[in-house]
Amino acid sequence: MAENLKPVALLLLLLNLCLYTILAIIGGWALNVSIERGFIIGPELRLPAHFHPIFFPIGNFATGFFVLFSLIAGVVGIASAMVGFNHLRFWNYHSLQPAAALGLLAWALTVLAMGLACQEISFDRRNAKLGTMEAFTIVLTVTQFFYVLAIHGGSHGPVPVERHAGNLP
Repeated sequence: MAENLKPVALLLLLLNLCLYTILAIIGGWALNVSIERGFIIGPELRLPAHFHPIFFPIGNFATGFFVLFSLIAGVVGIASAMVGFNHLRFWNYHSLQPAAALGLLAWALTVLAMGLACQEISFDRRNAKLGTMEAFTIVLTVTQFFYVLAIHGGSHGPVPVERHAGNLP
């Protein structure tokens, strides 16, 4: 059973790596647009009445939080994929622990970003690239969850017990 899930985990891992990379690239683009087109306030001017601390000129009020959390989820997801490749290479109990922990962390951050994506979708005013980013976030929530289930499903088996020479009778 454990070896049957290895190709499934590899396929999900490759898909997640591609999607997280695209998510991080679009998130970086959106952050760059925000920095370049943000407010420039002179010493004699006041802030606008509805100034948002995380201002994104290409979306709505949820865009700033969505982009930041998606960018963080993308970077952690890419790190999760790198650790996941190491786990697929060895496919043992000791390599499962970091892969599962980082996979769950990436999934949790992706779920948070997905909630913000749903909030942004409900506000309705957004850019086409942000729409792509929202779709990738929603798809990644599902595929990352199945990836974590696949590597946990492959872990059922005997757990190695380490014994030191000084403790033997």
